[in-house]
Amino acid sequence: MLAHWSLAALHLLAFGIALAAVFGRGGALRRLAGTSPAELRQVFIWDNLWGISAAILLISGGLRAFGGFEKGTDYYLHQPLFHLKLTLFVIILLLELAPMISLIKWRIALKKGAPIDIGRARLFARISHIEALLIMLIVIAASGMARGFLAG
Repeated sequence: MLAHWSLAALHLLAFGIALAAVFGRGGALRRLAGTSPAELRQVFIWDNLWGISAAILLISGGLRAFGGFEKGTDYYLHQPLFHLKLTLFVIILLLELAPMISLIKWRIALKKGAPIDIGRARLFARISHIEALLIMLIVIAASGMARGFLAG
């Protein structure tokens, strides 16, 4: 019982952290005026937090759905809101590809002292805010799932 509760709590906390992190990264990217290490450090801190929370969501969610910790795999596979949550998560992952690759390149360039092209920072800020909206929609779907809404 404690493992179930702990895993559920970790999963819920990761949603809150993910939302804060993606908003924080978006704001830091929007404020980015240059390539000073201090400005970029803020972007990277929020990005790290976003990545860690996304990994925790994926692992804890997978364990809850398919690891025997919750209602059982059959429930999740036949729950339309679960499919919606997964679809929204995949959309987030697809949206995240360009910012993730660019931010990795920025980190490498910063370490090498090479120039960094921040020309797409505002685009990445918009993507971050779209991802935040999608996270909120996942939470709404999850609350419906928890109450058995649309359960077959």
